Amino acid sequence: MNLLFPGDIENLKDMRGYGTHILQIFLYLTFGLLLGACTPAAETPTSTPTEVPVVFENRGPAPELHNEIWLNTDGPLRLAELRGKVVLLEMWTFGCINCKNVIPSLIGWHEKFSDQGLVIIGNHYPEFGYEADLDNLKEAVVRLEIPYPVAQDNDRETWGAYNNRYWPTLYLIDKQGDIRYVHIGEGAYAKTEAAIRQLLAEPLQ
Repeated sequence: MNLLFPGDIENLKDMRGYGTHILQIFLYLTFGLLLGACTPAAETPTSTPTEVPVVFENRGPAPELHNEIWLNTDGPLRLAELRGKVVLLEMWTFGCINCKNVIPSLIGWHEKFSDQGLVIIGNHYPEFGYEADLDNLKEAVVRLEIPYPVAQDNDRETWGAYNNRYWPTLYLIDKQGDIRYVHIGEGAYAKTEAAIRQLLAEPLQ
């Protein structure tokens, strides 16, 4: 049997305090590791997410375009003559900030998909009087560097035929001439591009 002397008891007290200190350090380190595990690592993903297919709703035949004044094209465009193409029809006006914010994506899609069968048309229905002036529209098309066809719709014929209410609104018209996708406002650019890709991949029936 081992006997404990007074000096030994004091040593044990010191060791107990030391052990408590070690335990505190261990708990702090463990907590720090847990916090670190909750923080996403700032690394480039090794793979991109799989593109989710767009579920389309067929809204029926797209109303024909009867606009007579066109920019960036040799003559009026008609949907009947664009069968076999995918048409992105945008309702816009150059004074609308939301419309301006969408234009870079439209230009990108025009550059990326026009040789694959995408035709982008900007239907310009003015909100204010100065936007109805053709010279102002021409200046805006140049200033905004819009390369795709733009139709003036001052009489509201196309806007009304589509029962449109908001700037901007995008309509995707498939190769058969049916409206398959509608998006109002800014945003959903990845979804819209996915819809363009899917409609371009569909066969002409």
